[in-house]
Amino acid sequence: MSTVIAFIVIFGALVFFHELGHFVFAKRAGILCREFAIGFGPKVFSHKKGETTYTIRLLPIGGYVRMAGEDPEMIEIKPGYRVGLVFDENNFASKIIINNKEKYPDARIVEVEKADIEKELFISGYEEGEEEELKVFPLRRDAVLVEGGVETQIAPYDRQFAAKTLGQRTMAIFAGPMMNFILAFIVFIILALIQGVPVNDPVLGKLTPEGSAFKAGLKEGDTVLAIDGSEISSWSDVVDIIRNSPGKNLEFSIDRDGKQLEIPVTPEVKKIEDEKMGIIGVFSPVEKSALKSFTYGFEETYNWTKEIFSMLGKLLTGQFSIDALSGPVGIYVSTDTVAKSGVIYLMHWAAILSINLGIMNLLPFPALDGGRLMFFGIEALRGKPIDRHKEGMVHFIGFALLMLLMLVVTWNDIQRFFL
Repeated sequence: MSTVIAFIVIFGALVFFHELGHFVFAKRAGILCREFAIGFGPKVFSHKKGETTYTIRLLPIGGYVRMAGEDPEMIEIKPGYRVGLVFDENNFASKIIINNKEKYPDARIVEVEKADIEKELFISGYEEGEEEELKVFPLRRDAVLVEGGVETQIAPYDRQFAAKTLGQRTMAIFAGPMMNFILAFIVFIILALIQGVPVNDPVLGKLTPEGSAFKAGLKEGDTVLAIDGSEISSWSDVVDIIRNSPGKNLEFSIDRDGKQLEIPVTPEVKKIEDEKMGIIGVFSPVEKSALKSFTYGFEETYNWTKEIFSMLGKLLTGQFSIDALSGPVGIYVSTDTVAKSGVIYLMHWAAILSINLGIMNLLPFPALDGGRLMFFGIEALRGKPIDRHKEGMVHFIGFALLMLLMLVVTWNDIQRFFL
């Protein structure tokens, strides 16, 4: 598979499932979701279905769900404005025309006296030709503002993010990282169903044709009884002895169909960094089971989560430097390496990246999901939310720092891999 395609598919899938979590739980809470976007920057593709616009944007470095009420909602309709109103069959205004009113000949022109498009949903004013009478025009809950030909649906306050309970808002934000863990769990289950679940029995799995085990005469399904006289009780024992014996001739005592055989095998020498280890080209034994695949998915997700948290701890305590971090460039290079090994390894890599994305987003840093959850925690303790403008400023500063960190990490990746 082409590295570029593999990178786009993997990264796109991780972002899609992350944003899908936000989207599904926001919709369940009744929040108006204006846009579901994969990527940032200019639009490459756009399609509106229902009240949500689905977009793919040029820069594949993330995504977002734009929920009503998270940003300043829309144009403020002030007294003195002249707007056009288009009505439905029940005499509720379905469109509010801000400009270019001549393009809507059916619109009734109104000079606004007062407007509330969030709570009471009305516009009062004087209709053209009837300036002596103040009228009140009710708005549909899904009425749209039209400016420059672009329609934007109004969001009654009860459909805005801030109007929802603390629990609903928390779930809408937490669901993004949660979906990344669920995705990794599912991928690990699929891998286990395809490959089987590793077991710790001292039985040889598949052999590589170029490995020393195959050349020596060992076969898949052989049970290892002893190596160089040391009794073997598990696959871990087999691995430990082989790894610690690079280039050394080993005497394998095996059971094959009830017959005991003695077969000499010399592990090949494999060098990883400055350390030498032995390999003989044998995979661990596996067992295919739906129940064990489920257990394997959970265990792999848990183990990798623990491993990534451990690495984060080392970074915070100075055991790792910032140079050890990788950004999009580093992930691309790693994806290229993994893709050469085949689809199975690529799926495993995608599951690890999904867990990593979930954990990174849960960090209590402004602009990340974890930062927003931290503010919700403070709100729960205080009994009231923090001022939106102050919180917005904190997230803005956090986002700027994240972009700076991204630039530093990307530059480090470029120097490491290309300079």
